[in-house]
Amino acid sequence: MTGPSSVDGRTFRREIERVVNEIAQGRRTLEDGAGWFSGLAPTRQQEVLQEVAGYAMQAHITAADGRAGVARSGVKPTANPSVMICTDPPRYGFAGLPSAEHVKAFRVLVSVFAVADTRRRETYCKGACGHAWHNLPAATE
Repeated sequence: MTGPSSVDGRTFRREIERVVNEIAQGRRTLEDGAGWFSGLAPTRQQEVLQEVAGYAMQAHITAADGRAGVARSGVKPTANPSVMICTDPPRYGFAGLPSAEHVKAFRVLVSVFAVADTRRRETYCKGACGHAWHNLPAATE
């Protein structure tokens, strides 16, 4: 068997969830997250983009979230990932972009997710949230 086991896949998905939510909640910088992402193999980068696009969909991003996220991402509004996320409805084929666009796509997706997820934490989940990803443990040194 040459591919990763399902256990490895679950472990990697948990790592993605942790990193993305740490960025979204200000416990990790976008620069640090982009560095983590850049160090991944191209196939892993595609997996991350697919996973984070799913998070963005689940957070019910709006056009306003897209614009605010692009502004905070440091990616030009005319770059492919920026245009894709600001389309109404958003386009989610980020993993299919050329590999040279993957870091930009990661920055845009995570930034837009952070905007939408913050909005949801402050409204829908305020006070009585049971989502584990909204209740990250305190950072340890």
